Amino acid sequence: MEVLKVSANSSPHMVAGAIASVMRNDGKVEIQTLGAGATNQAVKAIAVARGYLAPVGINIVCSPLFGKVEINGEERTVIRFICFDCEE
Repeated sequence: MEVLKVSANSSPHMVAGAIASVMRNDGKVEIQTLGAGATNQAVKAIAVARGYLAPVGINIVCSPLFGKVEINGEERTVIRFICFDCEE
C-alpha cells in the first residue's frame, strides 16, 4: 500500500490530488502524519479527495490508527489514516 506523508506545510488540495490518484489506481492508500498541524492538513485533504472521487463512484472511508516511527534515533508517535473504497 502506498504511504503518503503529510506535513503541516502540505497543501490540502495537492495532497487530495495525490490521494485521489492513488485511490483510482490502487483502491487504497495510507496517509501518515506527525503532529497536530500535519493531521489537520491530512483531514482537510481527505475531505477534498472525497469530493474528487465521488463523481467516479469511489466512496472513500478512512480508519485512523496510531503508529511508531524512528526519527534521529528517537521513537515518535504518528497518526496513520488507512483509506479505502467502502464499495469494495
